[in-house]
Amino acid sequence: MALILFLIVMAIILIAAAIYAVMQKDLLYAVLATGIISVVLSVFFYLLQAPDVAITEAAIGIALTTIIFIITIRNTSRNEEEYSEDHIKKF
Repeated sequence: MALILFLIVMAIILIAAAIYAVMQKDLLYAVLATGIISVVLSVFFYLLQAPDVAITEAAIGIALTTIIFIITIRNTSRNEEEYSEDHIKKF
């Protein structure tokens, strides 16, 4: 019973983090939300008795991808610019 409750809570966190990542205007927070998604997926894979996949997801999804995105955001602008319709029509 406790395992089922834990899985439900983790699934809710996964869905909430995914929605947050898509809706967030600040790119850094969106990348951190995808890191949370990777953590939850790693836990799911471990509970599904696939520890090799869980370790790979943790190494690639959490560490490597998140770090690459954060370095890229740091070297570019952090926030998305708000464009008006006039600015879009110029292109």
